Amino acid sequence: MAKSPAHKLGQIVGDEIEAAIRAPLQEIADEFDLYLDHRHPRPARANKRKVAWEDSYGNVHDLDYVLEEGGDEHTLGVPRAFIEIAWRRYTKHSRNKVQEIQGAVLPVAERHIGSAPFLGAVLAGDFTEASRDQLRSHGFHIAYLSYEMIVEAFRGVGVDVFFDEGTTAGELRAKVRSYGRLPEAALTTLRADIRDSCVGQANGLDQFFTALRDCLGRRITRIVVLALSGTSVHFHAVDDAIRYVEEYDESKRAENFDHYELNVRYSNGREVRGSFPDRKDCLDYLQLLCRA
Repeated sequence: MAKSPAHKLGQIVGDEIEAAIRAPLQEIADEFDLYLDHRHPRPARANKRKVAWEDSYGNVHDLDYVLEEGGDEHTLGVPRAFIEIAWRRYTKHSRNKVQEIQGAVLPVAERHIGSAPFLGAVLAGDFTEASRDQLRSHGFHIAYLSYEMIVEAFRGVGVDVFFDEGTTAGELRAKVRSYGRLPEAALTTLRADIRDSCVGQANGLDQFFTALRDCLGRRITRIVVLALSGTSVHFHAVDDAIRYVEEYDESKRAENFDHYELNVRYSNGREVRGSFPDRKDCLDYLQLLCRA
């Protein structure tokens, strides 16, 4: 089925926003000696174009950008950052989109919690403050480019991408054709204007990239290791549990090992906690920290 002109115009806007973000991300990847994965045929992904990662249950999630430690065209690395790009014309769709981002990124990030990856979303167009807060509550860093900023950036290269529910199909097709006539130099200018549109503002791209650099450049400041032993005791009533704690003899040393707990603190304030049933799992995690 042929795409509607409104869908085609929206796709153009979304693709240009994604392209605008790629250059600074590549610069940051080079700065930290990381591999930037993006939509392109990659041998490490069986030459598929989509950036796709599995969660702990084997479910595959399509992503936009991933910064990898030790990755290259032929090898999947350790993910250090997941960054999603989202464009929406109307706020009525914004909550669904942020839920889609959460559903794609969070299960994969949970699988790779050992590298404490950066979670980022560049939102453009019409997104409510509540939808942006929802992502922040799940640990995402947000950059926000308003609809007006995007329209103004395109206007700077002579393309009017404004549309609403009253815009006719003919008008939409004319806007698509106008974009199609842009030379490469104009596209370069457009992408720079998109990047510059929110610099210096709250939730600007400059702040977003600073947060990304802070995360990638962090260092571990303290690791707390707890080797817990003893036999767990189960109660069905709170009063029984209180009585047990009150009467417990803390001078006794329990001999039965139970599990290890780790608390890793980073210089940027991030904390990662983990529980490990045996020595091997705990050491595997600590070795992962060495690589990350």
